Amino acid sequence: MTAPTWHPDNDVELLENGEAFFPRVFEAIRRAEREVVIETFILFEDKVGLALHEVLCEAGRRGVSIDLMIDGFGSPDLSARFLGELAAAGVKVRVFDPGERVFGKRLNVFRRMHRKIVVVDGWRAFIGGINYSADHLADFGPEAKQDYSVELRGPIVGELHRFVLREIALGARKPRWYRRRMKRVLALQQASVNHAAPPATVRLRGPQAAQGIQALLVTRDNRHHTTDIERHYLDAIRKARHRVVIANAYFFPGYRFIKALRQAARRGVDVRLILQGEPDMPIVKKAASMLYHHLLHAGVRIYEYCERPLHGKVALVDDSWSTVGSSNLDPLSLSLNLEANVVLRGEGFNRVLAERLEHLMRHSCKQIAPEDLTEEWSGWRLVRSFFVFHFLRWYPSLTSWLPRHAPQLKPAVPPPATTAAMGAQPADAV
Repeated sequence: MTAPTWHPDNDVELLENGEAFFPRVFEAIRRAEREVVIETFILFEDKVGLALHEVLCEAGRRGVSIDLMIDGFGSPDLSARFLGELAAAGVKVRVFDPGERVFGKRLNVFRRMHRKIVVVDGWRAFIGGINYSADHLADFGPEAKQDYSVELRGPIVGELHRFVLREIALGARKPRWYRRRMKRVLALQQASVNHAAPPATVRLRGPQAAQGIQALLVTRDNRHHTTDIERHYLDAIRKARHRVVIANAYFFPGYRFIKALRQAARRGVDVRLILQGEPDMPIVKKAASMLYHHLLHAGVRIYEYCERPLHGKVALVDDSWSTVGSSNLDPLSLSLNLEANVVLRGEGFNRVLAERLEHLMRHSCKQIAPEDLTEEWSGWRLVRSFFVFHFLRWYPSLTSWLPRHAPQLKPAVPPPATTAAMGAQPADAV
């Protein structure tokens, strides 16, 4: 294992919601020449999932190597036909800890693979919070999600590429497969450098793109990087000089995080939180609101996004630090799930993200004032605050009691009869 490395001179473009994200990813897959690797928590068999299915099958049939990793809890109900057609096209679908149902219930809720990453041909990548489901499109209705991802080009893509291939090898217990795959990858990269201008020289020029950005891949796992994402957040907040803006769907962080926000606000930093006002799960808003008294009284400004459910996981600090990824700020993401964020340094991207979050606060949010909080008996509030305080202080150590198994990947192979009927071979067992 190596420590995360800062990579200079990257292009980064913010992609807001499925309307920007899905066409860009599907276009990248259509143009793929050698390889596509995708990790996603949710893949549904709706219009978005079927569109992804179509472009993957087309790319697989023309010889592109495709690895698709899905989470067994987040993507539990894909049909045999859906999987069989992918297998027939040569797409290798692997399920992270699929688990067995007990009385029809899925119990593998802990230690989920929550990352959302795409790497195409080793030079183009996407990372963020958007899953492959129709509820990331505005025409889904009132439950459509507000979310963010980024497209990346530059040296950081090589880091993401190595990471996703290594995760496949670790989950499948196939280290030799990883070494063979990486030799091929490195050989192709060297041939590109020696004989032609690499595709990575094609710059991102969209309206929400920025060039010359330093980028760092930060992950959370249950082996070596258990607190890396939280640690980078804390370091940035503690060093903040004039602003901190965090937009996060599921907000119930640990004691150290709350303390850092309060201290930043008290020393004059403009600290703003954008949280769910119309949550997809009511308990999300209830949990976050239990912290409102502590935060507001320290000077933190809280905005509730009220147009639809917020699903974003983005933040910025001062004028150059930003992060986009899959990690929420709650016990599941900070202590249990497998997550991935990019941390970005550069004024260009920070400015783009700041403009979009400012637009959200001005036009789609309600700012919470102390008088908006429900009046409660002060004794009950004191008791509740005592328990919340100590839970936030100790929950990282409490999670060590939960299942801590080594993650496993299993091939998602449809029933033999279905596969045979389609003339397909079983998916690669790696």
